[in-house]
Amino acid sequence: MEDRAPTIRSRELGEGLRQAMTYAGYHASEIARLLDWSPSRVSRLLSGKRGGTGYDVSAFLAVCGVKGAERDRLMALTVDQDKKGWFQQHGPVLPKQVRTLIDHESMALSISDFQTVVVPGLLQTGDYARAVIDGNRRVPVDEIDDRVAARLARQSLLSRRQAPACAFFLHEFVLRTPVGGPIVMSDQLHHLLRVAIRPHIALRVLPAHVGAHAGMSGPFTLLDVKEFKPIVYLESETSSLFLELPVEIDAYRNILATLEDTALDEGQSRELIASVATELYADGESDDHPGRAG
Repeated sequence: MEDRAPTIRSRELGEGLRQAMTYAGYHASEIARLLDWSPSRVSRLLSGKRGGTGYDVSAFLAVCGVKGAERDRLMALTVDQDKKGWFQQHGPVLPKQVRTLIDHESMALSISDFQTVVVPGLLQTGDYARAVIDGNRRVPVDEIDDRVAARLARQSLLSRRQAPACAFFLHEFVLRTPVGGPIVMSDQLHHLLRVAIRPHIALRVLPAHVGAHAGMSGPFTLLDVKEFKPIVYLESETSSLFLELPVEIDAYRNILATLEDTALDEGQSRELIASVATELYADGESDDHPGRAG
């Protein structure tokens, strides 16, 4: 069977098989021996570059002892692995970790993100993240700590030795929406200033006076992933959408190109962030509740 460009589903399938193999205590070479496959066949299946048949995946899972819901999930991916894009509907309660997004973030060579309302998850402080998650009344109280921890854990990729090149575009409304109160918000903005000086991170603000702009269709994240095609990630209250068709990727690259022309440059953006942070800190000093909000 010839190799082909992996899709989001085939990579998800490969990652699921890799986890099953790890949990069972096997290495790829042992799986190859047990199934009488070549090591390269196993490698291509795990990477998503080779589409395994239902029989192949079933045999792999049997060796690893995978049963029940996880087996059903992976077998369903086997059927759909060649389909482009991926709409995931998850109801009112988000998973504790968006595994597909985290997997692609960890492999990304570059990440471009545009936000209109909230600070990107990769740049949020713990207090800000808690305020955002707690503000969603549909999130169970007993899940808040886990969700905050998961969001902060994603940020470790920004401190890696070979961190992805990141371009974050924030509408000015993001800076001025008082999430968690003035002290939490001031801390968040100062955190943005600290992050913005890293050489692999570009942080730019789209000023409100621009008015109508190219990103009015909503926030999105574009990831260029190592040994994989670029993807665009969109998220709503009850669903996630992964796009990977070239025409879709081109459309979002065009939005980013336009934002680069209309947003403040990095120096001007830092000046605006610092100005708003100073205003909020002054408000926070006279607040009746000096402790952290959220």
